[in-house]
Amino acid sequence: MKRFGQLFLSLSLVALGALAAHAQTPLWSGVLSSSRAVNWSNAGASGGIPSGSWTQCGSTIPAGTSAATINSDIAACPAHTYVQLGSGTFNLTTGLVVNSHNNVEIRGMGANSTFLVFSNVDQCQGTYASICFESSDVNWNGGPSNGPVNWTASSYSPGTNSISLASAPNLKVGNPIILDQLDATSDVGSVLVAATTSGGNPYTSPGSPGPYSGQNDDGEANRAGRGQVQIVTVTQCDGVTTAGHSCSSGSNITISPGLYMPTWSASQAPQAWWANSPVENVGIQDVSIDDTAVGWSPGSGSAITFFNTLNGWARGVRTVDTSRNAVWAYYSAHITVRDSYFFLSRNSTSTSYGFECFTSSDDLVENNIFQAIVGPLTINGSCEGLVLGYNYSILGFYTSSAGYVMPISNLHGINTDLNLYEGNVGSLISGDDFHGTHNLNTFFRNYLAGNYPSCTNSAFGTAYASATFAACTADQTPVQLMAFSRFFNVIGNVLGQPGIQTAYQSGGTPIYEAGGGYTDGMTGTVVPNDPVTAQTLMRWGNYDTVNAAVQWNSSEVPSSLTGVQAPYSNSVPSSHTLPDSFYYSTQPSWWPSGKAWPLIGPDVTGGNITGLAGHANTNPAEDCYVASGGAANGVNATPFAFDADSCYGGTSLSGPPPAPQPPSNLSATVD
Repeated sequence: MKRFGQLFLSLSLVALGALAAHAQTPLWSGVLSSSRAVNWSNAGASGGIPSGSWTQCGSTIPAGTSAATINSDIAACPAHTYVQLGSGTFNLTTGLVVNSHNNVEIRGMGANSTFLVFSNVDQCQGTYASICFESSDVNWNGGPSNGPVNWTASSYSPGTNSISLASAPNLKVGNPIILDQLDATSDVGSVLVAATTSGGNPYTSPGSPGPYSGQNDDGEANRAGRGQVQIVTVTQCDGVTTAGHSCSSGSNITISPGLYMPTWSASQAPQAWWANSPVENVGIQDVSIDDTAVGWSPGSGSAITFFNTLNGWARGVRTVDTSRNAVWAYYSAHITVRDSYFFLSRNSTSTSYGFECFTSSDDLVENNIFQAIVGPLTINGSCEGLVLGYNYSILGFYTSSAGYVMPISNLHGINTDLNLYEGNVGSLISGDDFHGTHNLNTFFRNYLAGNYPSCTNSAFGTAYASATFAACTADQTPVQLMAFSRFFNVIGNVLGQPGIQTAYQSGGTPIYEAGGGYTDGMTGTVVPNDPVTAQTLMRWGNYDTVNAAVQWNSSEVPSSLTGVQAPYSNSVPSSHTLPDSFYYSTQPSWWPSGKAWPLIGPDVTGGNITGLAGHANTNPAEDCYVASGGAANGVNATPFAFDADSCYGGTSLSGPPPAPQPPSNLSATVD
C-alpha cells in the first residue's frame, strides 16, 4: 500500500496578511497576463534556508556512529538547532528520520567530507527513504488524518484567501491544509484539469471527447478523481493570527497563498484534509548519500523524502545510485532543493527521477546538477506554483530507448499547473499526455538544446557501468507540448542546437511540437490531437537555431481569444524589453561574481555557448559541473567529488533570497 510546516516567523503571519493587502506590480507585468501567472517569488522555504542563525545541538557525531544513535540525538535536539555529523564515512543499516520534530536540521561537513552509505532505509510512512522527514500520523490520499471536510468561499476566483470549512479538527494557525476538488467531466476548450476518466465516468464534451491521457493514474498522487490540489497555510482562524492557535471552528479561515487555479468551483465539491502533526522547518545540508548497497525494488524508494512537510530543504547534497528518486516532495509545500549534485538513478526506468513532485505546492528547485538521471525534474501530479530555476542536466541515462534524448523535465501528471522554468540549461521540456492535463506553465530564459552530448546506445537493462554511449539520434525537439498542455508561455528562451533541428513547428525535427496526440503502448488508449494547445500557446522573444533569429511575432501571442478562452488572452507586449527574472526582483545574492545576469535571452550578448549568436551562457550549475571534473560527453564512470561551498563561494547560498515581492494575486479579508 502506498502511503505516501510552521512558517519561519521572520515574517509574522499578520505580516503575510498585510502583504496580501498591499500587492505590488508582479515581475512579469507587461509581458504576461495576470490570468497566466502567479507570484513565483514566494516559492521555496519561507524566509530561505537558515544558515548561521541556528546553533549546534550537542557534540559533533563521529564517523562510524550507528543510525539508531544519530536518530536518538536528532529526537533530543531543541528547536532551531542542527545535528552535526563529522567527517568520514557512516555505514548505516537503516535510514535517518525526523518525525514531527520541528525546527531541526541534519548537517554534515560537506558532500566531499561526510559520506552516508546506506544498506537499508527508513519506512518513511510507506515511501521508504534514506533520509526521511515525516509527520507522525499517516496523512495520505488513501486515509486523510483529518477530513475530508467540505469548504466554501465567497468567491472562487484566483487570489481568494478566505474560506470556510465544515469543521476544523486538529487544525492550527501556521499549519498546512490540502485543498482539492473533483476533476472536470467535460471539455469546453479552456483550462482543463482531467485525466482519462473521473470516478469511472466517461467524459462527454462539446469540445474534445478525450481521452485526456494515455494511462489513468489520477488517484496515485491525489485522491481518486480529485486531481486539482493546492497546499496552503492557515494564517488566521477565530480572528487569531498567533502560530499554534487551535481553530475552534472552520469559519473565517484565512489562507496563504490565495487560490491559484481559475477552475475552483462550488460545483466541483471542493474539500480539505490535513495532518495532525506536520513536520515543519526541517532539512539537510552538506552530505553525500550513497544508496548503492540498498536493495531497492523498481519504482520505490528515495534518498530524501519530505512527507507532510511545510518548509523543508536539501542543500549542498550529493546523491549516488538512488532508486525512484533523489528527492521526493510528498504532500508537502515550500520545499527548497538547491546547490546539489544528483548522480545516477538506479534502475534507469521510466520511474527513475531526480527531483519528483507528488502533490506539492510552491517548491523551489534551484542551481542543481543532474547527471545520468532519466527524469531530472519530474512534476508527477497535483503540483502548482513551483519554480525550477538555473538547473543543469546532462546524459539522461535510459536504456529503454537507445539514442533518444530524455527531457530535463516532464510535466507528467494531472494538475501540473502554473509552474515556472527559468534559467535552466538542458535538453528539452515536455508537457506529456501520459497521466493527465497541464495548464498555464511558463518557460522563461532557458537554453533547451533538444539534445545531449551523448545518449545511451545499449540494450534494455544494461547497467551504467557496462553501458555504451553514442550521439543522440531521436526525440530532439526542445519544446514538446503534447495534447492537453494548454495556455503555456514560452518567453525569452534560446532553443535548438545548430545542425540538429530542421523545422520550426512541423516536419523534420522541429523546434516546437504543439498538441499532438498519441497511442499509449501500455494501454492502447488513443489520445486525440488537441488544437487548443497551439491556439493558446504564447511565444515571444525566443531565439531558435532554425531561423537563427529572435522571433517577436505578434501572431504568436494569443491576444484575441474568444468565448471561454477569452480570460486568458495576452496582449501583445508593448516592447521587446523583458525583465531579468520572473521570480527575482534583483540579481540574487548567491549569484557568482562576474557571471552574466541575466544569462540567457534575446537581450543577452557575448554568451559563452557557441552557435547561438551570443544569446546564451552556461549557468552556475554547469560551471560547477565542468570545474568539478564532469565529462564533456556526460559519461563519468563514477560521481565526481562535489562541494557546494567550493563551487559557489561559501555558505551565503544557504541564506534567504532577496525579500520577495508581496503577492499580486491575493485580496485582504476584513472580519
